[in-house]
Amino acid sequence: MPPARKRARSYDPAKTRAAVFAQLAHVRKAVRGLTPEQLALPTRLGDWTVRDLIAHIGMAVTAVHRALDRPAPARQDVTVVQWPFATAASAPAIADFTRNVAADHPDLDAYLADVDSSLGTLLDEHPGSRLLETNAGALPLDDYLVTRTVELVVHTDDLNAAVPDLEVPYDRHALAAATRLLADALAVKAPGGSTEVRVPPYAVVQCVEGPRHTRGTPPNVVETDPLTWVRLATGRVGWADAVAGAKVSASGERADIGGLLPVMA
Repeated sequence: MPPARKRARSYDPAKTRAAVFAQLAHVRKAVRGLTPEQLALPTRLGDWTVRDLIAHIGMAVTAVHRALDRPAPARQDVTVVQWPFATAASAPAIADFTRNVAADHPDLDAYLADVDSSLGTLLDEHPGSRLLETNAGALPLDDYLVTRTVELVVHTDDLNAAVPDLEVPYDRHALAAATRLLADALAVKAPGGSTEVRVPPYAVVQCVEGPRHTRGTPPNVVETDPLTWVRLATGRVGWADAVAGAKVSASGERADIGGLLPVMA
């Protein structure tokens, strides 16, 4: 008898929308206090400066604006869990767009304030079921907003890594949504039931082909915290370094998932 098909995870649209605004607000507050010297600091994203990174955060949110400017697709043709796999192909265009945004908006605080205000207006005008043409395919607005939590959390972490002692906080619901989507993407990339990946308190997924456990403690277990998982899933930290630094515990012969990471580039 074939295994039961896994039910797709659902996200609370109201919590997702609130999380996007909350995380953007955290970034806006941090940006107001940055000096020109801090804005010129390098980041771990190639040749991007902190200024470029902040411009990109705003640009990632206005991806919603640009999608709503286009005609709605006739039907949905992907699910939200497929989005992480589509980002790498857009990287060169995103880098060029980011530099243009940074050059065109010298006042980053004003830019992010406008992004925040205009997003609120758009979400008041459009239902969550409105289909958008995205880089991954046609998705409902509510699902696409889940992907914006990933962008905001990942790049907030990049910002914190670039500016010493900045410590921009992470909205709990934004971090939860980002963690869950990236964990589900791993399960899609490596389907199976031999390994359990735990990211308490937000996600548990089964992945990797092999014997499936049905009760008791799984023979292969990976466990880490949400931020470490986000960093692993997006290539900000390597598997070997995370294990060596005791940021990940991995037990069992199928618990080494380093070859499956990152799931999003």
